Amino acid sequence: MKKEYLLTPGPTPLPPQVSLAMAKPIIHHRTPQFQEILKEASAGLKWAFQTANDVFIISASGTGAMEAAVVNLLSCGDAALVVQGGKFGERWTELCKAYGIKAEVVDVEWGKAVSPEEIAKRLKANPQIKAVFATLCETSTGVDNDIQAIAAVVKQTPAVLAVDAISGLGAVDLKTDAWGVDVVVAGSQKGLMLPPGLGFISLSAKAWKLVEESKTGRYYLDLRKAKKALDKNDTPFTSGITLIIALNEALKLMQADGLENIFKRHRVMADATRAAVKALGMELFAPTAASDGVTAAKVPAGLDGEKLVKTMRDTYGVTIAGGQEELKGKVIRIAHMGYIAESDIILGITCLEKVLAQMGYKFNLGAGVKAAEEVFLKG
Repeated sequence: MKKEYLLTPGPTPLPPQVSLAMAKPIIHHRTPQFQEILKEASAGLKWAFQTANDVFIISASGTGAMEAAVVNLLSCGDAALVVQGGKFGERWTELCKAYGIKAEVVDVEWGKAVSPEEIAKRLKANPQIKAVFATLCETSTGVDNDIQAIAAVVKQTPAVLAVDAISGLGAVDLKTDAWGVDVVVAGSQKGLMLPPGLGFISLSAKAWKLVEESKTGRYYLDLRKAKKALDKNDTPFTSGITLIIALNEALKLMQADGLENIFKRHRVMADATRAAVKALGMELFAPTAASDGVTAAKVPAGLDGEKLVKTMRDTYGVTIAGGQEELKGKVIRIAHMGYIAESDIILGITCLEKVLAQMGYKFNLGAGVKAAEEVFLKG
C-alpha cells in the first residue's frame, strides 16, 4: 500500500474541511443561498489580499487572472515594463505580446531578485510605460521579489504595479493597500488550499482609471462586468459554485489561524527545508531572496534530477517538483505552502534522503532530517 503526499508548488494538499465542503450537494448560483456564500468569500478575500478594494473571482486558473490584468489595464500599442526572472515572469511578457502591448523586459538572472533601482531607472527613461508587471514568488526559481520596495518606486510615477501573487498569496506577506500595490492576481491551488480552477484579481482606484480607458476587446474577462455584478453580490457569468463554497471554507480556516501565524509557519517550514537541503550537501538555487513558499535546490552533480523526482513520486508516493525550461533536471523544488505541516516536511526530506542514497549520492544519512528537526525545535 502506498500513500500519496503532495509537496509541489501547486496544486497543494487540501484540508479535510475543504474537501468535505465540495462534497455537499450542488446549489444554484442565482439564489440567495449562494449569494450569501459569495458575500462571505468576497469579504474573506479582501482580508487575505489585505485590501479594502474589491477582489474579483474568475472561473479560470491564475493565468486567466493575469490575462484579465493585461486586457483590462492596457490597449494595443501601450508600453509596459515586465520583470522577467523565471518562467512565470516570462508569462507576463507572452500575455503582453498576445495583445500587442509593447513589453520592455527587465531580464533578471534566474535565481536572483529584481533590483527596485533598475525598475526606477527604466521608468525614468521611458515615461510612456503605463504598467509594471512583476512576480511576488517566482515559482520556477524559488525567489521572492521585494514588492514593497518595487511599489514604493512605481507609485511615484503615473504607472501602475501589477503583481502575480499566484504562488505567494497566503504564504508570503503582501500588504496590498499599505504598500500601494495597484493590481494583485492570485490562484486557488496554492496558499489558499483549494483545487485549481479559480483566479482572483484586485485593483486600486489608480488601476481602475486604466480599466475605463482600455480599448482592448474583452468579454469574459471584462472586469467592468465583474464590478457591476459584484456590486449586486453576484457574478457576471456562471460561477464555479463548488470551488467558491470550498474557498469560503478555506478562508474561514485561514482567518481562524491569523495572517501573522500563517506567515510565521511558512517561514519556519521554509527555514527547516533549506537547512535540511544544505545539511545534505546540496546547494540552494536561490541562496538570497529565497521564498517561504517553495525551496529550489540544485541536483547534485552526476545525478539525474528527473529520475530523482520520478522515483520519489512513482515508487514512494512523495511528489515534489522538478525544474522547468532551462532548469529541467537541474533543480528540485519542495513546496511548503498551504495545508502543509512540520510532519510533511520531515516525511519529504526522509524520502529525498532515501532516494539520493539509492542513486549513489554520498552524505550522512539522517543529516537532513536532523537539521530540519533542529529548526522546528527552535520554532
